[in-house]
Amino acid sequence: MKIKEIAQAVEAIAPLGLAQEWDNVGLLVGDPEKPIKNILLTIDTTMAVVEEAKALKADLILAYHPIIWDGLKRITTDGATANIYELIRTGISVFCIHTALDTAAGGVNDALAEILGIENPKPIGDYVADPAGPQYKVITFVPEKDVNTVAEALYEAGAGAIGNYSHCGFQTAGMGTFKPMAGAHPAIGKVGKVEKVDEIRLETVVAADKVADAIAALRKSHPYETPAFDIFRHCDIENRLGLGRMGKLKTPLSMEKLVSNIKKVTGADALGIVGPQKRTIRTAAVCAGTCGKLLNTVIAAGCDLYLTGELKHHQALAAQEAGLTCICLSHTVSERFALKNLAKQLKKHLNNVTIRISKKDKDPFTWKTL
Repeated sequence: MKIKEIAQAVEAIAPLGLAQEWDNVGLLVGDPEKPIKNILLTIDTTMAVVEEAKALKADLILAYHPIIWDGLKRITTDGATANIYELIRTGISVFCIHTALDTAAGGVNDALAEILGIENPKPIGDYVADPAGPQYKVITFVPEKDVNTVAEALYEAGAGAIGNYSHCGFQTAGMGTFKPMAGAHPAIGKVGKVEKVDEIRLETVVAADKVADAIAALRKSHPYETPAFDIFRHCDIENRLGLGRMGKLKTPLSMEKLVSNIKKVTGADALGIVGPQKRTIRTAAVCAGTCGKLLNTVIAAGCDLYLTGELKHHQALAAQEAGLTCICLSHTVSERFALKNLAKQLKKHLNNVTIRISKKDKDPFTWKTL
């Protein structure tokens, strides 16, 4: 199986178009045509992880964090790029997913929300466009006797799909008027005479990548020489895609119970708490890694708890003053636990490929009680 085929499997789980604009995702090191038999999952591609990949004969490292953030001026055997040099030397490729997995349904932030029991969690902010493109509404006007023919042509071209439903459309009766001018070859009426025709206003929806096919089908099936139609772009305010998750808990829980759940799932050895520590949590927000700039949205929503990786000092003070309880797990601890679920999802898509989770990838911090 080649890297480009593995990239398709990743795309099915976490479309790279969901990544933040500033992020660096995709194949960062390697040849897309290279055959792959062994994949190593990790949060960070440290030298320890590179050595582990070599020992396991891994062909590809599928990393959460990008191994390359900015433009490189040199890659050498020492310093910050030593791991990249060794990867290239040994022919190990690196594919990164980062905020694409944060945003994706069933990704890191949904996994955090599940720990707390947030019901129907919604993104907090840093919204991105749906990589599949927006939905459009197509409206056309058809003589009554021809409306079913045009409607079926549109549906066959991919229009009318909403969720698990096809052939979705709406029809309204009305009166259409037109006057064929010199050079016209009207299907109905005569040149120079105003015509009034009983027509149906036919409207349906179509995905961005099928708009051209739908309009071509409309023109081909429509009886008029010059059919009239409108195309409007939808604005989906209910299913926005972005970072973090927020909502009400299915069952209100005490801080003690929530901390126990968090430790059990993430394996966290320690955590930092800001704000009230003894309270019942009814509404909560989560965001993996560093999501301090979303804090004001969480405060404004009146949440009781914010579970994240880390906060800056002034952000922690803002939370404290607002009476918001924050739990900081450490940046990568808030993310690493999700690799198990990613491995399960990948195995459903990839055959004849061995997938392992790194044992050398770990939190760079050592937490000690003084």
